[in-house]
Amino acid sequence: MKLNSDTAPVPDQTPSTLELEHELKAASNIEDYFEKHSSHMLLRSLPEHLKMLLDQKGISRADVVRNSLLNRTYVYQIFDGRRMPSRNKLIAIAFGMRLSVEETQAMLKLSGYRNLYAKDERDAILLFSLNQKMNVEETNELLYDHSMEILGVPEK
Repeated sequence: MKLNSDTAPVPDQTPSTLELEHELKAASNIEDYFEKHSSHMLLRSLPEHLKMLLDQKGISRADVVRNSLLNRTYVYQIFDGRRMPSRNKLIAIAFGMRLSVEETQAMLKLSGYRNLYAKDERDAILLFSLNQKMNVEETNELLYDHSMEILGVPEK
């Protein structure tokens, strides 16, 4: 929260993607745009992004392994940049990190995967579970009950 001149709390204003796109169209200098919006830019690599999320959430890689039901070595390789996870594994990591829908969507986009889509039945279950702050086991129960592929199956 920021304080205005009357010291009343004012919520932080994060511009939407659409607002940023409009500013970018109107910008005469890309460096000025980058300087003004550096805090809103996506990081360049998945490992950098994951490390930032770990720091923000105050969790460890071991917590992510436990909470995602993925193989320890596989998760560590993802965090080190030695493996690129599938979309499904990345979603399991999102649950393992207890990410919000917005954080999960940003991670998927950064990785080149499509966002979770509410019109897709499986994605709708995943979005519902993220919004309800369910863990991966609870989410897997919902997926299983709807005859859909579950999350967190370790790599072989």
